[in-house]
Amino acid sequence: MRQNLFSVFALLVGTLFLFLGNGLHSLLMPMRGAGEGYSETILGFFGTSWAAGFVLGCIFARRLVKRVGHVRAFSGFISIIAITALTTGILIDPTVWVFSRAVTGFSSAATVMIIESWLNERATNESRGMIFSLYIAITLLGVVGGQMAVPLADIKSQTLFLLCGIFYCFAMLPTLVSNAQTPKPLTELKLDLVALYKNSPVSFIGILLVGIANGAWGTLGAVFGAKAGLSAGDIAIMMTITIFAGAAMQIPAGRMSDRMDRRYVLAILSGVSFLAGFQLFVVRPENVTTLLILISVYGATAYALYPIAVAHANDFAKSTDFVAISGGLLLLYGIGTVIGPTVGGPVMQYMGPYALFAVTAISHGLIVTYALLRSRMRAPVPVGERDSYKSVSSGTTVTPESLALNPRAQPLPEADTSANVEPSRDGAEPA
Repeated sequence: MRQNLFSVFALLVGTLFLFLGNGLHSLLMPMRGAGEGYSETILGFFGTSWAAGFVLGCIFARRLVKRVGHVRAFSGFISIIAITALTTGILIDPTVWVFSRAVTGFSSAATVMIIESWLNERATNESRGMIFSLYIAITLLGVVGGQMAVPLADIKSQTLFLLCGIFYCFAMLPTLVSNAQTPKPLTELKLDLVALYKNSPVSFIGILLVGIANGAWGTLGAVFGAKAGLSAGDIAIMMTITIFAGAAMQIPAGRMSDRMDRRYVLAILSGVSFLAGFQLFVVRPENVTTLLILISVYGATAYALYPIAVAHANDFAKSTDFVAISGGLLLLYGIGTVIGPTVGGPVMQYMGPYALFAVTAISHGLIVTYALLRSRMRAPVPVGERDSYKSVSSGTTVTPESLALNPRAQPLPEADTSANVEPSRDGAEPA
Protein backbone atom coordinates (compact mmCIF):
# COMPACT_ATOMS: atom_id res chain seq x y z
CA MET A 1 0.00 0.00 0.00
CA ARG A 2 2.72 2.49 1.00
CA GLN A 3 4.68 1.73 -2.17
CA ASN A 4 1.62 2.37 -4.34
CA LEU A 5 0.99 5.70 -2.65
CA PHE A 6 4.63 6.70 -3.05
CA SER A 7 4.49 5.93 -6.79
CA VAL A 8 1.70 8.50 -7.29
CA PHE A 9 2.96 11.03 -4.72
CA ALA A 10 4.47 13.35 -7.33
CA LEU A 11 1.27 13.30 -9.36
CA LEU A 12 -0.85 14.10 -6.31
CA VAL A 13 1.41 17.04 -5.41
CA GLY A 14 0.96 18.36 -8.94
CA THR A 15 -2.79 17.85 -8.59
CA LEU A 16 -2.85 19.98 -5.44
CA PHE A 17 -1.16 22.91 -7.18
CA LEU A 18 -3.39 22.53 -10.25
CA PHE A 19 -6.54 22.84 -8.15
CA LEU A 20 -5.06 25.66 -6.08
CA GLY A 21 -4.72 27.57 -9.33
CA ASN A 22 -8.19 26.55 -10.52
CA GLY A 23 -9.84 27.52 -7.25
CA LEU A 24 -8.14 30.92 -7.16
CA HIS A 25 -8.62 31.79 -10.82
CA SER A 26 -12.28 30.70 -10.98
CA LEU A 27 -13.18 32.94 -8.02
CA LEU A 28 -10.87 35.82 -8.93
CA MET A 29 -12.23 36.43 -12.42
CA PRO A 30 -15.90 37.08 -11.57
CA MET A 31 -14.88 39.20 -8.58
CA ARG A 32 -12.50 41.28 -10.70
CA GLY A 33 -15.07 41.45 -13.48
CA ALA A 34 -17.70 42.74 -11.06
CA GLY A 35 -15.19 45.34 -9.88
CA GLU A 36 -14.61 46.40 -13.48
CA GLY A 37 -18.34 46.97 -13.93
CA TYR A 38 -19.06 44.05 -16.26
CA SER A 39 -22.74 43.18 -16.49
CA GLU A 40 -24.09 40.07 -14.82
CA THR A 41 -24.79 38.64 -18.29
CA ILE A 42 -21.13 38.90 -19.25
CA LEU A 43 -20.04 37.49 -15.90
CA GLY A 44 -22.42 34.58 -16.43
CA PHE A 45 -20.78 33.88 -19.76
CA PHE A 46 -17.49 33.32 -17.88
CA GLY A 47 -19.02 30.22 -16.32
CA THR A 48 -20.86 29.19 -19.46
CA SER A 49 -17.68 29.39 -21.51
CA TRP A 50 -15.64 27.46 -18.95
CA ALA A 51 -18.23 24.70 -18.54
CA ALA A 52 -18.67 24.35 -22.32
CA GLY A 53 -14.90 24.11 -22.77
CA PHE A 54 -14.66 21.52 -19.99
CA VAL A 55 -17.41 19.32 -21.48
CA LEU A 56 -15.84 19.55 -24.94
CA GLY A 57 -12.46 18.72 -23.41
CA CYS A 58 -13.87 15.57 -21.83
CA ILE A 59 -15.02 14.46 -25.28
CA PHE A 60 -12.30 15.63 -27.68
CA ALA A 61 -9.08 16.14 -25.69
CA ARG A 62 -8.53 12.36 -25.52
CA ARG A 63 -7.39 12.33 -29.14
CA LEU A 64 -4.74 14.97 -28.52
CA VAL A 65 -3.46 13.13 -25.45
CA LYS A 66 -3.30 9.90 -27.41
CA ARG A 67 -1.29 11.59 -30.17
CA VAL A 68 1.41 13.30 -28.10
CA GLY A 69 1.52 11.19 -24.95
CA HIS A 70 0.53 11.85 -21.35
CA VAL A 71 3.63 13.70 -20.10
CA ARG A 72 3.91 16.13 -22.99
CA ALA A 73 0.14 16.65 -23.13
CA PHE A 74 -0.01 17.29 -19.37
CA SER A 75 2.78 19.85 -19.48
CA GLY A 76 1.42 21.42 -22.65
CA PHE A 77 -2.10 21.88 -21.39
CA ILE A 78 -0.98 23.26 -18.02
CA SER A 79 1.27 25.67 -19.91
CA ILE A 80 -1.77 26.85 -21.85
CA ILE A 81 -3.71 27.31 -18.59
CA ALA A 82 -0.82 29.25 -17.03
CA ILE A 83 -0.41 31.47 -20.09
CA THR A 84 -4.15 32.13 -20.15
CA ALA A 85 -4.25 33.01 -16.44
CA LEU A 86 -1.36 35.45 -16.83
CA THR A 87 -2.92 36.95 -19.96
CA THR A 88 -6.18 37.66 -18.14
CA GLY A 89 -4.17 39.66 -15.62
CA ILE A 90 -2.71 41.79 -18.41
CA LEU A 91 -5.63 42.16 -20.84
CA ILE A 92 -8.64 43.32 -18.85
CA ASP A 93 -11.26 42.86 -21.54
CA PRO A 94 -14.57 40.94 -21.26
CA THR A 95 -14.34 39.41 -24.73
CA VAL A 96 -10.82 38.14 -24.09
CA TRP A 97 -11.87 36.79 -20.72
CA VAL A 98 -14.88 34.88 -22.07
CA PHE A 99 -12.70 33.25 -24.73
CA SER A 100 -9.96 32.53 -22.21
CA ARG A 101 -12.40 30.69 -19.95
CA ALA A 102 -13.28 28.30 -22.78
CA VAL A 103 -9.59 27.61 -23.42
CA THR A 104 -8.98 27.07 -19.71
CA GLY A 105 -11.99 24.77 -19.39
CA PHE A 106 -10.88 22.60 -22.31
CA SER A 107 -7.30 22.40 -21.05
CA SER A 108 -8.42 21.71 -17.48
CA ALA A 109 -10.49 18.75 -18.67
CA ALA A 110 -7.45 17.35 -20.48
CA THR A 111 -5.10 17.74 -17.51
CA VAL A 112 -7.59 16.27 -15.03
CA MET A 113 -8.27 13.29 -17.32
CA ILE A 114 -4.54 12.63 -17.55
CA ILE A 115 -4.20 12.76 -13.76
CA GLU A 116 -7.14 10.44 -13.19
CA SER A 117 -6.09 7.89 -15.80
CA TRP A 118 -2.55 7.96 -14.41
CA LEU A 119 -3.79 7.29 -10.89
CA ASN A 120 -6.05 4.53 -12.16
CA GLU A 121 -3.10 2.88 -13.91
CA ARG A 122 -0.98 2.89 -10.75
CA ALA A 123 -3.73 1.80 -8.36
CA THR A 124 -4.27 -1.82 -7.35
CA ASN A 125 -7.45 -3.33 -5.93
CA GLU A 126 -5.95 -2.99 -2.45
CA SER A 127 -4.88 0.64 -2.81
CA ARG A 128 -7.63 1.92 -5.09
CA GLY A 129 -9.95 3.08 -2.33
CA MET A 130 -7.18 4.92 -0.49
CA ILE A 131 -5.87 6.60 -3.65
CA PHE A 132 -9.36 7.60 -4.78
CA SER A 133 -10.22 9.09 -1.37
CA LEU A 134 -6.88 10.91 -1.20
CA TYR A 135 -7.37 12.30 -4.70
CA ILE A 136 -10.85 13.65 -3.90
CA ALA A 137 -9.57 15.17 -0.66
CA ILE A 138 -6.70 16.88 -2.50
CA THR A 139 -9.01 18.36 -5.13
CA LEU A 140 -11.27 19.71 -2.38
CA LEU A 141 -8.33 21.10 -0.43
CA GLY A 142 -6.91 22.68 -3.58
CA VAL A 143 -10.14 24.43 -4.60
CA VAL A 144 -10.80 25.70 -1.08
CA GLY A 145 -7.17 26.78 -0.60
CA GLY A 146 -7.23 28.68 -3.87
CA GLN A 147 -10.46 30.45 -2.97
CA MET A 148 -9.14 31.42 0.45
CA ALA A 149 -6.09 33.02 -1.21
CA VAL A 150 -8.28 35.77 -2.72
CA PRO A 151 -8.14 38.07 0.36
CA LEU A 152 -4.32 37.95 0.35
CA ALA A 153 -4.02 40.74 -2.23
CA ASP A 154 -6.01 43.46 -3.95
CA ILE A 155 -8.14 41.90 -6.70
CA LYS A 156 -7.58 45.03 -8.80
CA SER A 157 -3.85 44.35 -8.98
CA GLN A 158 -2.04 41.68 -11.01
CA THR A 159 -0.71 39.91 -7.91
CA LEU A 160 -3.37 37.21 -7.70
CA PHE A 161 -3.16 36.50 -11.44
CA LEU A 162 0.59 36.05 -11.02
CA LEU A 163 -0.05 33.72 -8.10
CA CYS A 164 -2.30 31.63 -10.35
CA GLY A 165 0.54 31.33 -12.84
CA ILE A 166 2.93 30.26 -10.08
CA PHE A 167 0.52 27.56 -8.89
CA TYR A 168 0.18 26.19 -12.42
CA CYS A 169 3.93 26.16 -13.00
CA PHE A 170 4.43 24.23 -9.77
CA ALA A 171 1.77 21.76 -10.95
CA MET A 172 3.99 20.80 -13.90
CA LEU A 173 7.18 20.11 -11.97
CA PRO A 174 6.38 16.91 -10.03
CA THR A 175 5.29 15.03 -13.13
CA LEU A 176 8.23 16.22 -15.21
CA VAL A 177 10.78 14.91 -12.69
CA SER A 178 8.86 11.72 -11.86
CA ASN A 179 9.89 8.38 -13.35
CA ALA A 180 6.39 6.88 -12.96
CA GLN A 181 5.27 4.74 -15.88
CA THR A 182 3.11 6.48 -18.46
CA PRO A 183 -0.44 5.09 -18.47
CA LYS A 184 -2.34 3.59 -21.36
CA PRO A 185 -4.27 5.84 -23.79
CA LEU A 186 -7.48 7.38 -22.50
CA THR A 187 -10.61 5.38 -23.19
CA GLU A 188 -13.34 6.70 -25.45
CA LEU A 189 -16.64 7.71 -23.86
CA LYS A 190 -19.99 7.89 -25.62
CA LEU A 191 -22.87 9.95 -24.30
CA ASP A 192 -26.18 8.16 -24.96
CA LEU A 193 -28.83 10.53 -23.64
CA VAL A 194 -31.74 8.32 -24.72
CA ALA A 195 -30.35 5.32 -22.79
CA LEU A 196 -29.68 7.50 -19.76
CA TYR A 197 -33.26 8.77 -19.72
CA LYS A 198 -34.74 5.31 -20.20
CA ASN A 199 -32.63 3.98 -17.35
CA SER A 200 -33.96 6.58 -14.88
CA PRO A 201 -35.96 9.67 -15.85
CA VAL A 202 -35.65 11.07 -12.31
CA SER A 203 -31.85 10.91 -12.39
CA PHE A 204 -31.72 12.34 -15.90
CA ILE A 205 -33.96 15.34 -15.21
CA GLY A 206 -32.69 15.76 -11.67
CA ILE A 207 -29.01 15.88 -12.58
CA LEU A 208 -29.65 18.32 -15.42
CA LEU A 209 -31.49 20.64 -13.00
CA VAL A 210 -28.81 20.19 -10.31
CA GLY A 211 -26.23 21.19 -12.93
CA ILE A 212 -28.24 24.31 -13.77
CA ALA A 213 -28.52 25.34 -10.10
CA ASN A 214 -24.93 24.50 -9.16
CA GLY A 215 -23.57 26.06 -12.34
CA ALA A 216 -25.43 29.30 -11.67
CA TRP A 217 -24.22 29.43 -8.06
CA GLY A 218 -20.66 28.30 -8.77
CA THR A 219 -20.17 30.98 -11.41
CA LEU A 220 -22.26 33.84 -10.08
CA GLY A 221 -22.00 33.31 -6.32
CA ALA A 222 -18.96 35.56 -6.14
CA VAL A 223 -20.76 38.14 -8.28
CA PHE A 224 -23.71 38.00 -5.91
CA GLY A 225 -21.38 38.57 -2.97
CA ALA A 226 -19.73 41.55 -4.61
CA LYS A 227 -23.06 43.12 -5.62
CA ALA A 228 -24.44 42.47 -2.13
CA GLY A 229 -21.56 44.45 -0.63
CA LEU A 230 -19.55 41.61 0.93
CA SER A 231 -15.81 41.95 1.39
CA ALA A 232 -13.37 39.75 -0.49
CA GLY A 233 -12.78 37.69 2.64
CA ASP A 234 -16.51 37.18 3.24
CA ILE A 235 -17.00 36.13 -0.38
CA ALA A 236 -14.22 33.56 -0.09
CA ILE A 237 -15.78 32.21 3.11
CA MET A 238 -19.23 32.14 1.51
CA MET A 239 -18.06 30.13 -1.50
CA THR A 240 -16.01 27.78 0.67
CA ILE A 241 -18.76 27.12 3.18
CA THR A 242 -21.06 25.68 0.51
CA ILE A 243 -18.39 23.15 -0.46
CA PHE A 244 -17.70 22.05 3.12
CA ALA A 245 -21.40 21.94 4.00
CA GLY A 246 -22.12 19.77 0.97
CA ALA A 247 -19.23 17.45 1.83
CA ALA A 248 -20.44 17.12 5.44
CA MET A 249 -23.95 16.23 4.26
CA GLN A 250 -22.82 13.35 2.05
CA ILE A 251 -22.84 10.63 4.72
CA PRO A 252 -26.17 11.42 6.46
CA ALA A 253 -27.93 11.99 3.15
CA GLY A 254 -26.48 8.77 1.74
CA ARG A 255 -27.54 6.72 4.75
CA MET A 256 -31.03 8.14 4.53
CA SER A 257 -31.23 7.26 0.83
CA ASP A 258 -30.21 3.65 1.59
CA ARG A 259 -33.18 3.29 3.97
CA MET A 260 -35.98 4.89 1.96
CA ASP A 261 -37.01 5.70 -1.58
CA ARG A 262 -34.17 7.80 -3.02
CA ARG A 263 -36.72 9.90 -4.90
CA TYR A 264 -38.15 11.05 -1.56
CA VAL A 265 -34.64 11.94 -0.37
CA LEU A 266 -34.08 13.95 -3.54
CA ALA A 267 -37.40 15.69 -2.96
CA ILE A 268 -36.61 16.45 0.71
CA LEU A 269 -33.13 17.83 0.05
CA SER A 270 -34.32 19.79 -2.99
CA GLY A 271 -37.20 21.14 -0.91
CA VAL A 272 -34.81 22.46 1.74
CA SER A 273 -32.62 23.98 -1.00
CA PHE A 274 -35.72 25.57 -2.48
CA LEU A 275 -36.75 27.09 0.87
CA ALA A 276 -33.24 28.40 1.57
CA GLY A 277 -32.99 29.95 -1.88
CA PHE A 278 -36.52 31.37 -1.70
CA GLN A 279 -35.79 33.01 1.67
CA LEU A 280 -32.59 34.53 0.33
CA PHE A 281 -34.46 35.86 -2.70
CA VAL A 282 -37.39 37.29 -0.72
CA VAL A 283 -35.87 38.34 2.63
CA ARG A 284 -32.49 39.53 1.24
CA PRO A 285 -30.72 39.47 4.62
CA GLU A 286 -28.24 42.25 5.20
CA ASN A 287 -26.62 40.63 8.24
CA VAL A 288 -23.56 38.66 7.08
CA THR A 289 -24.00 35.93 9.70
CA THR A 290 -27.63 35.32 8.72
CA LEU A 291 -26.62 35.26 5.07
CA LEU A 292 -23.86 32.71 5.65
CA ILE A 293 -26.15 30.47 7.71
CA LEU A 294 -28.77 30.36 4.96
CA ILE A 295 -26.13 29.75 2.32
CA SER A 296 -24.58 26.95 4.37
CA VAL A 297 -28.01 25.28 4.53
CA TYR A 298 -28.32 25.75 0.81
CA GLY A 299 -24.87 24.26 0.15
CA ALA A 300 -25.43 21.29 2.47
CA THR A 301 -28.55 20.19 0.61
CA ALA A 302 -27.84 21.35 -2.94
CA TYR A 303 -24.40 19.74 -3.11
CA ALA A 304 -25.66 16.43 -1.72
CA LEU A 305 -28.15 15.86 -4.55
CA TYR A 306 -25.81 14.63 -7.29
CA PRO A 307 -24.48 11.40 -5.72
CA ILE A 308 -27.99 10.37 -4.61
CA ALA A 309 -29.28 10.82 -8.15
CA VAL A 310 -26.38 8.71 -9.44
CA ALA A 311 -27.12 5.99 -6.87
CA HIS A 312 -30.78 6.02 -7.94
CA ALA A 313 -29.76 5.55 -11.57
CA ASN A 314 -27.50 2.64 -10.66
CA ASP A 315 -30.35 0.96 -8.77
CA PHE A 316 -31.89 0.22 -12.17
CA ALA A 317 -28.79 -0.97 -13.99
CA LYS A 318 -26.18 -3.70 -13.72
CA SER A 319 -23.27 -3.01 -11.38
CA THR A 320 -20.87 -3.28 -14.31
CA ASP A 321 -22.60 -0.30 -15.94
CA PHE A 322 -21.41 2.12 -13.25
CA VAL A 323 -18.82 3.83 -15.47
CA ALA A 324 -21.10 4.05 -18.50
CA ILE A 325 -24.05 5.49 -16.57
CA SER A 326 -22.14 7.70 -14.15
CA GLY A 327 -19.92 9.04 -16.93
CA GLY A 328 -22.94 9.96 -19.02
CA LEU A 329 -24.63 11.61 -16.05
CA LEU A 330 -21.47 13.58 -15.29
CA LEU A 331 -21.45 14.99 -18.81
CA LEU A 332 -25.18 15.69 -18.53
CA TYR A 333 -24.40 17.63 -15.35
CA GLY A 334 -21.83 19.56 -17.36
CA ILE A 335 -24.51 20.51 -19.88
CA GLY A 336 -26.56 21.85 -16.98
CA THR A 337 -23.64 23.98 -15.79
CA VAL A 338 -23.55 25.55 -19.25
CA ILE A 339 -27.22 26.48 -19.01
CA GLY A 340 -27.17 27.77 -15.41
CA PRO A 341 -24.87 30.80 -15.77
CA THR A 342 -26.38 31.64 -19.17
CA VAL A 343 -29.79 32.01 -17.55
CA GLY A 344 -28.63 33.31 -14.17
CA GLY A 345 -26.58 36.23 -15.51
CA PRO A 346 -29.38 38.06 -17.33
CA VAL A 347 -31.83 37.33 -14.49
CA MET A 348 -29.45 38.95 -11.99
CA GLN A 349 -28.84 41.87 -14.31
CA TYR A 350 -32.54 42.77 -14.55
CA MET A 351 -33.79 41.67 -11.12
CA GLY A 352 -30.80 42.29 -8.84
CA PRO A 353 -28.15 40.05 -7.28
CA TYR A 354 -30.54 38.12 -5.01
CA ALA A 355 -32.41 36.92 -8.11
CA LEU A 356 -29.63 34.32 -8.44
CA PHE A 357 -31.49 32.36 -5.77
CA ALA A 358 -34.70 32.58 -7.77
CA VAL A 359 -32.92 30.57 -10.48
CA THR A 360 -31.69 27.96 -8.01
CA ALA A 361 -35.07 27.83 -6.23
CA ILE A 362 -36.94 27.17 -9.47
CA SER A 363 -34.51 24.39 -10.39
CA HIS A 364 -34.85 22.71 -7.00
CA GLY A 365 -38.61 23.18 -7.00
CA LEU A 366 -38.82 21.34 -10.32
CA ILE A 367 -36.77 18.48 -8.88
CA VAL A 368 -39.22 18.18 -5.96
CA THR A 369 -42.19 18.12 -8.32
CA TYR A 370 -40.75 15.62 -10.78
CA ALA A 371 -39.34 13.26 -8.12
CA LEU A 372 -42.69 13.08 -6.31
CA LEU A 373 -44.56 12.65 -9.57
CA ARG A 374 -42.38 9.73 -10.67
CA SER A 375 -42.56 8.13 -7.21
CA ARG A 376 -46.28 7.59 -7.79
CA MET A 377 -45.72 5.87 -11.12
CA ARG A 378 -43.66 2.94 -9.85
CA ALA A 379 -42.59 1.37 -6.58
CA PRO A 380 -38.93 1.80 -5.57
CA VAL A 381 -36.35 -0.96 -5.83
CA PRO A 382 -36.42 -2.98 -2.57
CA VAL A 383 -33.69 -1.98 -0.14
CA GLY A 384 -32.00 -5.38 -0.28
CA GLU A 385 -31.72 -5.23 -4.08
CA ARG A 386 -30.35 -1.69 -4.38
CA ASP A 387 -26.88 -0.58 -5.25
CA SER A 388 -25.55 0.80 -1.95
CA TYR A 389 -24.88 4.54 -1.82
CA LYS A 390 -21.33 5.71 -2.30
CA SER A 391 -20.23 9.30 -2.60
CA VAL A 392 -19.48 10.40 -6.17
CA SER A 393 -17.79 13.66 -7.05
CA SER A 394 -19.68 15.92 -9.37
CA GLY A 395 -19.19 19.12 -11.20
CA THR A 396 -16.58 20.49 -13.51
CA THR A 397 -13.70 19.50 -11.26
CA VAL A 398 -13.62 15.82 -12.20
CA THR A 399 -14.01 13.96 -15.47
CA PRO A 400 -15.46 10.58 -16.48
CA GLU A 401 -11.92 9.16 -16.12
CA SER A 402 -12.26 9.46 -12.33
CA LEU A 403 -15.08 6.93 -12.39
CA ALA A 404 -12.68 4.19 -13.48
CA LEU A 405 -10.59 4.99 -10.40
CA ASN A 406 -13.59 4.58 -8.09
CA PRO A 407 -13.50 1.15 -6.36
CA ARG A 408 -17.19 0.86 -7.21
CA ALA A 409 -16.30 0.56 -10.89
CA GLN A 410 -14.23 -2.61 -10.40
CA PRO A 411 -16.36 -5.65 -11.32
CA LEU A 412 -16.30 -8.89 -9.40
CA PRO A 413 -14.30 -11.70 -11.09
CA GLU A 414 -17.42 -13.54 -12.17
CA ALA A 415 -19.28 -10.42 -13.25
CA ASP A 416 -20.17 -9.64 -16.82
CA THR A 417 -17.89 -6.79 -17.90
CA SER A 418 -20.06 -5.52 -20.73
CA ALA A 419 -20.92 -1.84 -20.54
CA ASN A 420 -24.35 -1.78 -22.10
CA VAL A 421 -26.90 0.28 -20.24
CA GLU A 422 -30.10 -1.61 -19.47
CA PRO A 423 -33.34 0.34 -19.58
CA SER A 424 -34.41 -1.11 -16.21
CA ARG A 425 -34.58 -4.29 -14.19
CA ASP A 426 -36.92 -7.07 -15.37
CA GLY A 427 -37.98 -4.91 -18.31
CA ALA A 428 -40.19 -2.80 -16.06
CA GLU A 429 -40.89 0.85 -16.57
CA PRO A 430 -37.98 2.98 -15.30
CA ALA A 431 -38.34 5.17 -12.30
